[in-house]
Order: sequence, then structure tokens, then C-alpha cells
Amino acid sequence: MLNISLDDEAEKYLVDILAREKITSTELIKRLLWEHWSSLQSRKTVLERMGGYPEHLLESPSNLSDRDVRRKTIAEDINKSQETTQQVLIEESQTF
Repeated sequence: MLNISLDDEAEKYLVDILAREKITSTELIKRLLWEHWSSLQSRKTVLERMGGYPEHLLESPSNLSDRDVRRKTIAEDINKSQETTQQVLIEESQTF
């Protein structure tokens, strides 16, 4: 059991909050304690909120920080995409 003494101003705030929220003082204290406690807990990083490391990026070559390597890798990806698109277009034209 917890007994606290409030000054007149704090007691007015308490009465007003209890009336607006339609809860008991025990429920209010529990809520306030939980909110404060949860604010003290360590927050998830952006990476944790996104679900962890993007595995498909980790499988790429380790030297992608080099401009020449990045440029070559991007060019290869674009060429693959264009080839796939052309194959699809050829297959579609043959079905007509």
C-alpha cells in the first residue's frame, strides 16, 4: 500500500484527471508508472524495427565501396534486367 501527501494544486490535478479518464487513482498510478518505466527502456534501433539486416545486401561483394566495382555491378544488373525484359517481349510476341 502506498500513501502519499499531495499539495492542493496536485490534488486538483489528480481529481481532474480521474474525472476525465474515469479511472481509479490506483489505475492512474499504474499507468503513469508503466509509461515512465517504458520510456526508460532502451529503444529499438531503426535496423531492429525494420526486422534486422537486409540479407540480400550482405550477400553482395564486400568491395562495393569502390566506385568501379559498384559501377560494374550496377551495369551487370541493368543488362540482366534488360535481357529478361527482351525475352519476355519475344515470348509474348510469339504467342500472338
